[in-house]
Amino acid sequence: MVQTLKWIEAKSYEEMSEIAANIFKEQLQNNKKSVLGLATGGTPEGFYAKMVEAYKAGEISFAEAKSFNLDEYIGIEPSNKASYHYYMDEQLFNHVDMKREDIHVPAGDPSQVEKNTDQYDQMIEEAGGIDIQLLGIGVNGHIGFNEPGTSFESYTNVVELTESTREANKIYFDSIEDVPTHAITMGIKTILNAKKVVLLISGQSKQEAYDRLRSGEVTEDFPASALHKHPDVTVIYCDVK
Repeated sequence: MVQTLKWIEAKSYEEMSEIAANIFKEQLQNNKKSVLGLATGGTPEGFYAKMVEAYKAGEISFAEAKSFNLDEYIGIEPSNKASYHYYMDEQLFNHVDMKREDIHVPAGDPSQVEKNTDQYDQMIEEAGGIDIQLLGIGVNGHIGFNEPGTSFESYTNVVELTESTREANKIYFDSIEDVPTHAITMGIKTILNAKKVVLLISGQSKQEAYDRLRSGEVTEDFPASALHKHPDVTVIYCDVK
């Protein structure tokens, strides 16, 4: 198939983070009311540091922007240091001027999950749709927590995490037993509805996923391959973290 993705190979993790931050800075400078789709994990930490630096330097403001995060574990409190609510506060929200009412992270509270899956996509639509979506990738090709086999037509839903995903994420918990078995995640269709996508891939552990994405193969067995169906995707890669 014809490759439509834009590929950037950075020389370092620092450069990858800088390139991604520049894309998001330009988005906010061109549209202060941008709707940002945000991701968590180890890979975007440098990106968030660059965004905070840009805010503190007066280059950008989040005051009129809105954000929607990709996912959250089910069954852990927002105050838990392994939760994505906590991660986002530490990495970005506590350091910039985005209004709390404009920040959206899926609910990990089991009593709120059903309501959240029904409403999350509606809230995104009511906000005008996501202007730019940040993504990472799992070693098995997952985007968000959409594991292999997920329909490309899926919207925000509850998923059971594969053992490889739980194993990869156990570094954030005391033990593998503490890693939640389920999560709430934007669906692949939700992600594809974003106007622009920026995918960060770093480290040797992601090399195989990068190579498979670059092959152009499109299959639900490799969720990230759905991005080949999107008209505006930038992939930024570095082989070190």
